[in-house]
Amino acid sequence: MTFTVRWPDGQVSDLYSPSLVMHDHLTIGARYTVAEFTAASTHALAIASERVRAKFGFACTSAMATTESIHARAARFAPGESVTVLAMEPPLT
Repeated sequence: MTFTVRWPDGQVSDLYSPSLVMHDHLTIGARYTVAEFTAASTHALAIASERVRAKFGFACTSAMATTESIHARAARFAPGESVTVLAMEPPLT
């Protein structure tokens, strides 16, 4: 799945998760502090990676890459600045 966020500087990022678990940790339209978003997405992506490991026998390198990308991007901002979740695809049905 992809989840789309707007960073404090207005830039938009499309991020990847191998699992719909992101829906359990983030809400479309919600604003999170950079610290909250980083923590929630890191936790959810770790769960997603473990789901891949359980199914295929190896962790998901794409989930790890997304986590690294989020941390690198988040480091540019103060922890209290806002990140907005714009979309998550596919939606839960």
